Amino acid sequence: MTQRLPLIIFALVMAVIPLVPGIPPFWIVLLDNIGLAALVAMGLVLLTGVGGLTSFGQAAFCGFGAYTTAVLTTAYGVSPWLTLPASLLVSGIAAVLLGLVTVRLSGHYLPLGTIAWGIGLFYLFSKLEFLGRNDGISGIPPLSIGAFKMLSPDTIYYAIWVAVLLSALLTMNLLDSRTGRAIRALRRGHVAAEAFGVQTPRAKLLVFIYAAVLAGLSGWLYAHFQRAANPTPFGAQAGIEYLFIAVVGGAGYVWGGVLGAAIVVILKEVLQSYLPYIFGGQSQLETIVFGIMLVLLLQLAPQGVWPWLMSKLPFKPTRKTPDTSVKLEHRERAPGTSPVLLHIEKARKQFGGVLAVNDVSFDVNAREIVALIGPNGAGKSTTFNLITGVLAATGGKIFVQGKEVENAPPQEVVKLGVSRTFQHVKLVPDMTVLENVAIGAHLRGNSGAIASMLRLDRADEAKLLAEAARQIARVGLSDQIDQLAGSLSLGQQRIVEIARALCVDPMLLLLDEPAAGLRHMEKQRLAALLRQLRDGGMSVLLVEHDMGFVMDLADRIVVLDFGTKIAEGTPAAIKRNPDVIKAYLGAAA
Repeated sequence: MTQRLPLIIFALVMAVIPLVPGIPPFWIVLLDNIGLAALVAMGLVLLTGVGGLTSFGQAAFCGFGAYTTAVLTTAYGVSPWLTLPASLLVSGIAAVLLGLVTVRLSGHYLPLGTIAWGIGLFYLFSKLEFLGRNDGISGIPPLSIGAFKMLSPDTIYYAIWVAVLLSALLTMNLLDSRTGRAIRALRRGHVAAEAFGVQTPRAKLLVFIYAAVLAGLSGWLYAHFQRAANPTPFGAQAGIEYLFIAVVGGAGYVWGGVLGAAIVVILKEVLQSYLPYIFGGQSQLETIVFGIMLVLLLQLAPQGVWPWLMSKLPFKPTRKTPDTSVKLEHRERAPGTSPVLLHIEKARKQFGGVLAVNDVSFDVNAREIVALIGPNGAGKSTTFNLITGVLAATGGKIFVQGKEVENAPPQEVVKLGVSRTFQHVKLVPDMTVLENVAIGAHLRGNSGAIASMLRLDRADEAKLLAEAARQIARVGLSDQIDQLAGSLSLGQQRIVEIARALCVDPMLLLLDEPAAGLRHMEKQRLAALLRQLRDGGMSVLLVEHDMGFVMDLADRIVVLDFGTKIAEGTPAAIKRNPDVIKAYLGAAA
């Protein structure tokens, strides 16, 4: 089953429905409303379900789309079709202005921020004279093609659903791309995404604008469907409802947005129709019953109805196996011929009164495996974070291939050929192994969002996926290539992280506890792989607590204790060093 088969089937079904003899006009109205809600929900799928940015303010962007066409058509006599790009542009500009502030927020401040400007824009719409204040704007002309005017629900039906289907296609194309993987990586936090070159502020703003444009498109269609625009449909309650739609349908799934719209719109209509007969017209009960039914639905399908339904099907969507004969060019390396790849000189990192790294100095040379060891809290992972730009150094110097990087962002450090794994695994659990590993090749691709949506990135995408498949085979996980990363054991997830790091085409590979969770034979295979990488010209700096693994593998060992380097030398020398024995290895060593 291909990923686009549901789109083809759905398009055929929706095209036939209005042609069915005797179909009630009310059903067409209901389908029109479902389509309008689905457009907004699809944007929220990308923004909230995929990108991890919760927004309660999407209804305001519908308002921008609706009011733009309302003003241009009624006050200036502009053709409705010519107002479409204007409506999308105004929604996009509003998203840029709001997004530059909003996407910088984190935690609960982000949704609170969207509630704040959502309410503010609702009151703005209701107070501006040229927007008609609370009464809004009426007399908006219908959409037309030549002499044919879309005056009725069944005539505008096709315009709405063509927009929905095209938006679904573009959204799926975007998700199935280099840019889409970068957006999906945002859910695991910015640290992992930035370690592979993703510009996280830009990615967040991109998905924020995309969701706003879809909402603006919905607002434009709504204005010509209702032939009027007033503030009521663009308030905070509508914004919350749109988020409910995405969550109920399945916040991480494009078709979940469409299904969620159908469920919520139909449920609301049923409750509005029948509750007054049951409870004597007490309208407030509609909201209570509506909420209870949504909670019960999410109890049945916590991830949303769409993924729940897909899990019940006997077949699963499949992806074509990458053609590994397609070669990806090596990423440009930083110039420099020094045998010293990494030079750390009196690096220091202080958190308040705690000195986590205290004047640490050491080098990593070309074709060398160096182990960084020490007790818990010795500063090993903090040193990794200083090298890769996750943390800015308080003092000292760090050079990669002769370039100073102690205050460089992670996206610049990775360009110099430095890649890493993490102490705590940072994979995206609901992405496949192939998709997770391909994130590592982000900087080696060139396609952008527009090219991805239009499927103009296929040659570039084939090379990135082929490289990811090669690295997965290199670490011995080809049988798991299409499995979700979250379904793997901890040890396998660590190996996937190594494959992702190798996709960078690094000169220096930083591994944070790579052997943790591995069985003996897996450790042996990992050690053989690291030796192979070293012999092939790569350098490795690893943090590890398995001393047997370290002593057999490392060419040189650096020992930290309470943030200070206490020893450096060959494994044999480190074993005999009294300071190391006392601080870490113990007398048995």
